[in-house]
Amino acid sequence: MKNFMNKVISKVNDVKEKAKDTAMAVVWKLQQLKAKSGAVLAQQSGEGFVDTALKILISVVIGALLLAGLYMLFNDTVLPTLVERVKELFNYRG
Repeated sequence: MKNFMNKVISKVNDVKEKAKDTAMAVVWKLQQLKAKSGAVLAQQSGEGFVDTALKILISVVIGALLLAGLYMLFNDTVLPTLVERVKELFNYRG
């Protein structure tokens, strides 16, 4: 009976040690997570509203200029030639 009790106590101690090791690992991971999240939240760098608005405004202006240039090119150069070729293709007389 004494041998059985020693085995049970030994198993309980093993389980206690494993639980303690697991708890220490969890605590370590939580401390690391806390340090990382604190560092991320403490950062002062970032993009402001003015920066974003300026980028969007520049993009819109450049896009408008490109569209105006393409419209002028297609309206004066490409479309008349294209219309003539389509009329010749179908032998259209209007």
